[in-house]
Amino acid sequence: MKSAPKRVLVMAIAFLTTAASSYATDTGYGASAATAAIKTGQAFTIVDMLRWAAEDEYLAHGEYAAIMKKFGAMRPYDNIMAAEEQHLAWLKEEFRIRGLPFPSDGSASAIVVPSDLKAAAQAGVDAEIANIAMYAAFLARPELSRPEYASVKDLFERLMRASENHLKAFRNQLSKY
Repeated sequence: MKSAPKRVLVMAIAFLTTAASSYATDTGYGASAATAAIKTGQAFTIVDMLRWAAEDEYLAHGEYAAIMKKFGAMRPYDNIMAAEEQHLAWLKEEFRIRGLPFPSDGSASAIVVPSDLKAAAQAGVDAEIANIAMYAAFLARPELSRPEYASVKDLFERLMRASENHLKAFRNQLSKY
């Protein structure tokens, strides 16, 4: 993939210009922090993007674990939680390659446990939309076209595609309620 698809960039812009999702709203962590930086025009670096990506993957993992703790293990939460572990492994490898310390999991204070399964499915939808918007905004950054960041660009593309798949699963789950 040479760049983020136009439809995803439009979705990212729309998401970033509207209110934040109900999922970990305004936490200053993960996609919420990235969204705030993008909305305000704050300067940020590749390292910031990688950190926000790791935070958002931690947050998703923690949210889905909390949902299963409250409501029991079930699909799609168990499958997607396992995928989040893989995403964290991919990020950890990129941090290692770049000689950067991998951030610790600070998501506990940002996790919101939904009141029921319909709200849980909606939280999954909201989280994945925020995640896709974050990656689309990152992929639109000109520095990712530089050869030294090819692996970061590839990583963000893979993570965005995974979030698109997760979004489909959560929308399917939401349609059951």
